[in-house]
Amino acid sequence: MKGQAVHFGAGSIGRGFLGQIYSESGYHTTFIDVVPSVVDALNERGNYPLHIVSDTGVKTTHITDVSAVSGMSLEDAATALARADIASTAVGLHALPHIAPVIARAVELRFEKEGAVPLDILICENLKDGEAHVRGLVAGHLAPSLLETLETHVGFVEASIGRMVPVITPEQRAEDTLAVWVEPYCELPVDARGFRGPIPPLKNLKPSSDFGAYVERKLFVHNLTHAATAYLGHLRGYAYVYEAIRDDTVRARVEAAGRETCRALVKKHGMDAASLDAHLQDLLFRYHNRALADPIARVGRDPVRKLGPDDRLIGAMRLCRSQNIVPLAVAIAAAA
Repeated sequence: MKGQAVHFGAGSIGRGFLGQIYSESGYHTTFIDVVPSVVDALNERGNYPLHIVSDTGVKTTHITDVSAVSGMSLEDAATALARADIASTAVGLHALPHIAPVIARAVELRFEKEGAVPLDILICENLKDGEAHVRGLVAGHLAPSLLETLETHVGFVEASIGRMVPVITPEQRAEDTLAVWVEPYCELPVDARGFRGPIPPLKNLKPSSDFGAYVERKLFVHNLTHAATAYLGHLRGYAYVYEAIRDDTVRARVEAAGRETCRALVKKHGMDAASLDAHLQDLLFRYHNRALADPIARVGRDPVRKLGPDDRLIGAMRLCRSQNIVPLAVAIAAAA
């Protein structure tokens, strides 16, 4: 019998990342979503196309054995979740309070009888301290008698999303409402300490007992260099990330910023310098992907948030300064 996976949010990350991981790991995937047309299409077709794009061309695969449940029906969604072997969320910070009652009801249903196995939920959100945040939201909808069960039998596992999924254009959406375009990179680092049951055998899952280091690597290497490419490229008149990174001046400044934060991460966490450098070079290579057509306006939007004291630019400068590294290249990116 196939394993059962449930994912909240049938958007670009849900269909374009988690759906692929579950499918290639041999699971049936049930998406919980509030868009009726998407729910209906998933149920009618039972599959959708995933276009993996790179400069060498497009590889199209079909993600099969999928279905959907409307998130507007708390009972239907909770029933599906209560039966899951593994679950995940990718709905965004503002939607998390709306799925908390569903998770709480699923906890009631799953553990109404003794002997139920733990339920682990991967929190695939851009959210600091996601485990505590989501656990607190769910606890607010449970009776006191179930709070211990929530703590011991429900894992909220923080994950770091590194795959780049561009915004679908209106023309692409009109062609096929379920199709998704993604880059080839497909790894999912997770906090191994968050699981309450055994870590599931998911393809490309990367459990780590030092997840904090991976979170900072994502923010201060990936997010930093992506933003730096956008802001430095914007100043030179480019519209797309792949155009900006092909400019020798932009690339040199982006790479220099990444090297500063990599050195800081080595000093702070004892991470392997060669592996970090390989990760940085892989990111720079991925930014060259013309087929993704990632707009600078998308990557650079919301600069006030991205200039926050703990975010990818100023936060990276503070990381470097804490390790006695002068963040000159990072400062240039922040100035841009």
